[in-house]
This record gives sequence, structure tokens and C-alpha cells, in this order.
Amino acid sequence: MGSNREVIRNKIRGYCEDFEIDNDGYKRIMNLLEHEMDKGLGKETNAAATIKMFPTYVRSLPDGSEEGNFLALDLGGTNFRVLLITLHGGEVKMESKIYLIPQYIMQGSGNQLFDHLADCCAKFMKAHAISHLSLPLGFTFSFPCKQHGIASASLQTWTKGFKCAGVEGEDVVRMFHEAVKRRKDIDITCVAILNDTVGTLMSCAHDDHNCEIGLILGTGTNACYMEKLDNVELWDGDDKEPKQVIINTEWGAFGDNKCLDWFRTPYDKEVDEFSLNGGKQVYEKMISGMYMGEIARLVILKLTQEGLMFGGEVSEELETRQRFYTKYISEIESDDEDEFRNTKQVLEEMGIETFTIEDCRNVRYVCEQVSTRAAYLASAGIAVLLNKISKPEITVAVDGSLYKFHPKFHDRMVDKISTLVNPGIKFKLMVSHDGSGRGAAMVAAAVAGIHFKNDVIVSDS
Repeated sequence: MGSNREVIRNKIRGYCEDFEIDNDGYKRIMNLLEHEMDKGLGKETNAAATIKMFPTYVRSLPDGSEEGNFLALDLGGTNFRVLLITLHGGEVKMESKIYLIPQYIMQGSGNQLFDHLADCCAKFMKAHAISHLSLPLGFTFSFPCKQHGIASASLQTWTKGFKCAGVEGEDVVRMFHEAVKRRKDIDITCVAILNDTVGTLMSCAHDDHNCEIGLILGTGTNACYMEKLDNVELWDGDDKEPKQVIINTEWGAFGDNKCLDWFRTPYDKEVDEFSLNGGKQVYEKMISGMYMGEIARLVILKLTQEGLMFGGEVSEELETRQRFYTKYISEIESDDEDEFRNTKQVLEEMGIETFTIEDCRNVRYVCEQVSTRAAYLASAGIAVLLNKISKPEITVAVDGSLYKFHPKFHDRMVDKISTLVNPGIKFKLMVSHDGSGRGAAMVAAAVAGIHFKNDVIVSDS
């Protein structure tokens, strides 16, 4: 029996070995990423670059002196949040509400989407008795955008299951303002549009002045960092101090030019083939929460079909695309070694009626292989940014459900970054609390000019 178990384990390892990349492989990935980022920053090469390296027009980080009341909007997935944020004396007070974006709106028309967002804002302002106020607003819009200014950005491409017609190529701030005007019952002005990575960085920088990188590991993945203006050939703003700007990398598109095909597995290719945006966001599809569960499902399905799990019995759920949720991976890897309580519950939810402890062990092994590669790929990206900034101490602000809820993602990243980063750079990964809310308010505060220094605080009351 024991030897048969070993034979099966070895066969399973064979099916999973493509997920294992050695340090030389990760260094090769880093070199490719740096090369692609440089193309994105270059004037002559940006048009053909897959990683667009968009300047965000955010030049300075918060210093704790920001004051005032602000609205913040956060759209980055199936939930839409509206927040009322009060900044005073370094303190941050927040009230918020989450509104669902129904599937029919996610794939309807652009006007329908922005009317829905404006409707949510109106409901929120009425509930908080602030409909009569004219408030500056920071809008966290977490989709690939080309910014034309701090409050102007055109959507490049929808991701994360959105497919609203008539928005790609359009200025999303203009579309939002038009939806607000159509209502006539609220007076709000979007003074800054940013994505969740910038918000994550800004929120964390309010508390930690070494913070120069923002990272999202959730439904999608992206990163931003502070870059010297001299390196940003596309910069079309002023060159006053500070001579720096936050760059939104949009690194999820790394590999869209096939430069990563040398280590993509058949499972990655199948996930891509059946996604809404085939051939796009290649790096993201190997890392983020929207796809990780599906990669694991395809591996488990293959192993079951080969008779290496569950006695070869395939359930209907296991054959259903997107049915093995990424949260299952976090639950399975949180399991106690011997009892496998979470794993058993997941398998029951997946309609698998007969399984052994050995099956549970093998399912966890598959999940570990998929999630470890994701953590290491994200680590290679962060190591590139740390080496680019090249300061002695750098804090990386991190947000997203994958990072926050997976029990081992943080530790795996710290271990891998340590082996890939240049000597002499100390780093820490810090959970950013509500970057897309707090961070949006920080940017709005800076832009709206409600940024008082030398204890001069002007109050409306």
C-alpha cells in the first residue's frame, strides 16, 4: 500500500513540476520584466510596450497634515463602495457602504454603469444627510487607464469580468460627471482619479514615510511605485519639485507579447483560452484570485481523470469552470496537518463523495504548488521595483483579499524577495488599510488644495 501511495505521489508531482521555477528562472523573469518596464517608460517604445507604465500625475506622498471632508468612490470588482472620509490632525474617520454591481450592469452599457454609480452616491449622501454639500471626491477606478491629468483618464481595456459597451477609450471622469448631472440632486466633483495600487500606496504612506510601492493581490494584480521624472520619457507635466511621479505599471499585462510562454503550463493556457480576455493579462492570470482557483481545479480534474485522486470519480462540480473558488485554496492551506477539516468540507462542496486522507493531502499539495508559484511571481515583480528605487529602506504597501486571507502568501513573498533583491536594500511588506478608500481621500485632499501646513487650519464651521 505504502509503495503504491509513493507511486501515485510521484506521478502527481510529475504533473505539477511545471509550477516549480528555480531562482535562475525567477531572475530571468525579473530581467524580462525590467526590460518590458523600460519599454513602457520610453517615448519611442511605449506604443508597442505591453506594460504601459502610466504616469498617475500624483507627485507627493501624504505627510499627515491633510484636513477636510471628502467622498471617495471605489470600483474595482463586483462591489462598489462609497465613503465619507474626514481628515483632521493626522486622524482619519471613515463611514462607508458597499453596493453590489449586478452582472447585467457589468456587461451592459457604459451609461447604465455610470448611472448606477451616481445612484449609489445619491443614496449614500441622502443617508448621511450630506446631499446639500458640495464635496471633492477621489475615485479609485481599478482598471487599466491612461491618465491625461489628475482628474482625467481614459479606460484602455476592461478586465475582471467587466465588459460595458462604449467606455473603452473614453474619459471615465467625464462619463461619471455626466451621470451625476443627469440626476440633478447631488453636487459632487471628481478631483482625482486613481487606481487601487496608488490608493494603497498613499494610504500606507500616511503612516510610513518609507513607503514607495503599492501592490494589489486580490481579484487582479497590479503595482505602482515612485519613479524619478528623469526616467519617465512620456512625462508631459511640469518639472518642478518634487521631480518624481507615481507610475501605475499595469504589470498584469506582462507576458502578453508571449515573452513568458517558456514556463506557462497547459493549465494556464486553458484558463486563458476560456477567459473573457484571451491572450491578455498573462502575468495576472498566473497570480491573482480571479484565476488561481480555476488553475487548481484544472490540475485536480486532470489528476482525477488519470485515476490518481478520488478513485477516478469526477463530480459535476469538478467539471464546472470557475467552480473551485480561490478562497478554497486559502481554506485548504489553513488546515491542520492531520484532520483536514477544511479540505473535507471543500471536497463535499465540490460534490466529491468518496475521498481518503491521502486525497486530502494531494489536494493540498496541488493548492500549495499553484499558490506558491503565484507568491513567487509577485515577489519577482516586487524585487524588480525595489532594485529600481534602490533606497536602503523601502516599505511595500499591500492590499487585496488574496494577500490578506491566504495563510502563507506573506511569508512566502518575504522569503522569495529576500533571495532576489539586491544586497543592501531592506524592505518590509505592510498591509495597507483601506487603500482604495483612505488613499483616494489622500489624493483628493492634496489636489483640492485642502492641505494646510504650519498649523493654519481653515474650518468651514
